[in-house]
Amino acid sequence: MKLLRNLKDLIGGNNMASVVGNTVRKSDMNGGNSINDDSIPAENKADNQIGRFLLNWAAVIALILSVIAFTIIKGTTFFSSANLTNILRSMSITTILSIALTITMAPGGFDMSACTLATFAGYIFMGSYLWYGFSLAMSLVICIAFTMVAYLLTMFLILFCRIPDMLATCALMFVHQGLGQWYTGGGAVSAGMRLPNGDAPVRQGYSETFRSIGSAPAIIYIMLACVVFAYVFLEYTKHGRYLYAMGGNKTAAKLSGINVAKYRFLAGMITAIIIGIGAVVVCSRNNAAQIGGCDNYLMPSFAAVFVGMSVGGASKPNALGTLIGAALVAILENGLTMCSVPYYILPAVKGTVLALALVAAYITRKEE
Repeated sequence: MKLLRNLKDLIGGNNMASVVGNTVRKSDMNGGNSINDDSIPAENKADNQIGRFLLNWAAVIALILSVIAFTIIKGTTFFSSANLTNILRSMSITTILSIALTITMAPGGFDMSACTLATFAGYIFMGSYLWYGFSLAMSLVICIAFTMVAYLLTMFLILFCRIPDMLATCALMFVHQGLGQWYTGGGAVSAGMRLPNGDAPVRQGYSETFRSIGSAPAIIYIMLACVVFAYVFLEYTKHGRYLYAMGGNKTAAKLSGINVAKYRFLAGMITAIIIGIGAVVVCSRNNAAQIGGCDNYLMPSFAAVFVGMSVGGASKPNALGTLIGAALVAILENGLTMCSVPYYILPAVKGTVLALALVAAYITRKEE
């Protein structure tokens, strides 16, 4: 009986962590002493709050400091309306593709093939528009339908074959690149270029509507529309809340009654639609479906998403944070270019931004 009482005291006594109100008490292995927030000195609390604030808002602070620094260095040239429009235009494509990644990462997914699929979709869009003479609207529909069908393969590998997202999408990167080049015959698709079989294209040039898609202000409006849609969908609908629940703890979400496969599939289809929109914008911006036209947007897009995860201590992919992350990357690239920094240094800058964003995001998560 004495042994049972000792076990009972050990299980229910002071050595076990307990939660009382908002105070978390943890046992001390040496003497059963509890540690709570009241025992932390006020100075340490203030330091912790300041550190957390700096981590949570590091991206916004860096954005503001970058604007101030480049304005001081270049004067009104950097802060001119023409250059600000150029920054918004340059960040639009990155933001659109980043929003696609934000949607797929919300439920805990990951997609390394989004930009190669966008390149492939660009070939389909330009081929439909120039080679086969479909209207601009019909070419857009064909492009988006293609990305949704192509994304079914991604969902098949992830949901049915249960291959980890990163491995499945890494494999699909090469599939998209190979099939895309097979479709075009190994070249780009632009006005005046013949089909792979030698036939002349039905349409020889571009309409004004086509050209306007990739120019300001239309490209900026498209970017903002994607951001607003993703923000409302993720923050104010039950579907978005379910995706976030899956991203937080997939097992708990499943046990709570959420159809995990269904909502992961939904996120994939929305991602595919936004990828198709991004492909059209890139083609209009470049006046062609270039070889690897969207591939170089992958790392900046991931940088924008991870920077966004650290904004405000969100610790999750979110549309407004992604917009801020894309703006930070675009401003750094634009400002450094204006300061005559060699172009081959810019990838190192983007990589540094991504690394710092990951540090901020994971330190915050560790503290929580």
